[in-house]
Amino acid sequence: QVHLVESGGGLVQAGGSLKLSCGASGTTFSINAMGWYRQAPGKQRELVAVISGGGVTNYADSVKGRFTISRDSAKNTMYLQMNSLKPEDTAVYYCHVETMFHRDYWGQGTQVTVSS
Repeated sequence: QVHLVESGGGLVQAGGSLKLSCGASGTTFSINAMGWYRQAPGKQRELVAVISGGGVTNYADSVKGRFTISRDSAKNTMYLQMNSLKPEDTAVYYCHVETMFHRDYWGQGTQVTVSS
């Protein structure tokens, strides 16, 4: 089993930056892909960015060029650097992992609020 804990959310003005972290514990050896999702009020949860075990990244069109996903396997930690934030980036951001056993795990979420 994998346990995920996000941190780094908060309130920021439009144009500002935040860096989210996701720490993993448990059977971390089994983790393949890691990713960030977000859910705004009244909307469905959507993929923000994903990084494979080999370091290949993919981003939602809405965040390309502004957000950067990375992972430090030695620390079992994933990051999301968010720059040039917009009010529409306001959401609860969730950490997600997929394991080699085809199991999915989610963090509890961290709130990001961007004021205009």
